[in-house]
Amino acid sequence: MPVASVLPPTAPTVAEAIAAARAASRPSVSFEFFPPKDAPGEDLLWSAVRRVEQAEPDFVSVTYGAGGGTQDRTVAVTQRMSRETTLTVMAHLTCVGRSRSQLRHVVGAYADAGVRSVLALRGDPPGGPGTAWETRDDGLDRAVDLVRLVQGLGRFSVGVAAFPDKHPESPSLAHDARVLALKAEAGAAFAVTQFFFEAEPFLRLRDELAATGVGLPLVAGIMPVTNVRQIRRFAELSGAAFPDWLARRVLAAGDDPAAVRAVGVEVATDLAGRLLAEGVDGLHFYTLNRSTATLEVCRRLGLDRGRPSALSRPAGGPASRGR
Repeated sequence: MPVASVLPPTAPTVAEAIAAARAASRPSVSFEFFPPKDAPGEDLLWSAVRRVEQAEPDFVSVTYGAGGGTQDRTVAVTQRMSRETTLTVMAHLTCVGRSRSQLRHVVGAYADAGVRSVLALRGDPPGGPGTAWETRDDGLDRAVDLVRLVQGLGRFSVGVAAFPDKHPESPSLAHDARVLALKAEAGAAFAVTQFFFEAEPFLRLRDELAATGVGLPLVAGIMPVTNVRQIRRFAELSGAAFPDWLARRVLAAGDDPAAVRAVGVEVATDLAGRLLAEGVDGLHFYTLNRSTATLEVCRRLGLDRGRPSALSRPAGGPASRGR
């Protein structure tokens, strides 16, 4: 029996949310979180989740972490978020270090929690970016194969990753677009990009994808710069370009965290505004488990649909949805 047979027929999917936003002549708005490592991190996460919940995004997602090492925490956070909030939750899933049987088990755990949307990723090599990929005899080594595996388990909405600054292992952006087209043919319903800081690479990728004849919705990843060292590290890991002009603006803010944050919010707002003018399918905000900067960008762009309190005061843990 497919693992997704336990899912209620009315449970929303990310693909449906993106389509509904498009029908309403607006972009989808979503937020990404990562599983915390300790109790203080847990408090920080659920405070951010509660504030985002009040803003009524179209969906949220929970990451695996580099090398897939946070799988158990990711599953637990995703399950709790699905059961105890009103949010539409997308689960991340990677091929890293897992057999086909283990991957099916994780998908089953998501299904049991009512999660119908999965972001299927190959993931980074266990040794880190730049090291050789290690294929398990009983595992998968391509995201397109993971898309097929999840699709074969039931009624899931499957998304994939896209890279405006080119995948670190790809020869060209055109090659990346062809890979996206193959994932769409395998059953992917949408793509979410890695974060980026300039609109042109994203627009070029969108054009390259359109040239393949595949109409895959492309949701743009936005990360406001609030911590220079952390953002630079993430950029190095993901292959995202950290432009010199942005580095100069941030360094000009000195050691004042508030000034750095102000620059980050302004730059992210300008970028998102340009993408809105270009008809972007959706905006996906990387929160780093701190929601205020991303919610401020949404407020400035008039994208917040929830109660004003979501943007004006702290909140506690997630409210129960009784499910």
